[in-house]
Amino acid sequence: MRIRKIYYLLLFLGLTAAAQNNAARRAGTAITDKFPVTRTFDVQYETMGRTNYDTKFLDQDFEKAEVSNHSRVKIAANIPLYKSESQRFFITNTMRYKYETYHYGDVYNYISNTSASRADQNFHYLSESVSATYFSSLFRKPVFFNASVTVDGNDKDVQRVKGLITAAMVLKRTQNTTITIGAAALLDPSSIIPFSPVFTYEHKFDRSEWKIDIILPQRIKFQRQLLENGRFSFGTELDSENFYINFDNESLKGTYELNQLELKTGIMYEYNFAKNFIVTLKGGLNSVVTSRITEKGEKTSMYIIENKQDGQLYVNAGLSYNLF
Repeated sequence: MRIRKIYYLLLFLGLTAAAQNNAARRAGTAITDKFPVTRTFDVQYETMGRTNYDTKFLDQDFEKAEVSNHSRVKIAANIPLYKSESQRFFITNTMRYKYETYHYGDVYNYISNTSASRADQNFHYLSESVSATYFSSLFRKPVFFNASVTVDGNDKDVQRVKGLITAAMVLKRTQNTTITIGAAALLDPSSIIPFSPVFTYEHKFDRSEWKIDIILPQRIKFQRQLLENGRFSFGTELDSENFYINFDNESLKGTYELNQLELKTGIMYEYNFAKNFIVTLKGGLNSVVTSRITEKGEKTSMYIIENKQDGQLYVNAGLSYNLF
């Protein structure tokens, strides 16, 4: 995809819910509770099992192959830069790094009608974002506005500048239920979904340890406390990945971008220890909804390469440090 990491699309959930209390600490807690990558420091390792894929180049069958293993290492740091005295305006700096590795089995080429082995492929992705958030009210309802600018690239060079604008309103907030609506616009032609309305619903069931957490179009989860400082959840979430590829062959030359949309269904357990540290373990089935490679900066509808991939099992382990 790139929904510019979908959690950005949904960042407002915790902010707007907490804005009703006009408390910066509560706002930060709500965000980081839902999205580990927004915590002060977060490290994740994800490994995915064996899968098969088919590739088309300019809408023509090109190759099919087996990926024996696919892994990612992600590191994120979020540093507050400014907070107004009224606690209505914030500026935050976010830095991200990702290292992605593919291990291949046999690769069959449709054009030459031959099979061959392929060396491992490694990709680096880096980004730097500055985000500004403002709290206000409209029709006596808490609202918030957010704008961010991101510069990203790979180990070769800085590649692109991208933007994101979001706005949201809290429709209802009670002890058990929070409902918000909003919208997000991605200032990036390569995004598969450049604009999206967003709806969130969080509800704790009466006389039950369970609650439901819905953030459309990103996730549906059921959660409950498990052990004193732990939380168990299961459900489905939509995620997006991207990185840049440098080609230098007869068919392609220059820098291209892969945008991939993934649907992860499974379970997760989080445990809070030593006050500010959270360890996370999750796993299940990963399904690639769409995977396209375009020239840098082009719309995904003008893709050069398209991949169709089978589902695969995945495991993700993470460690976060959170100031809140």
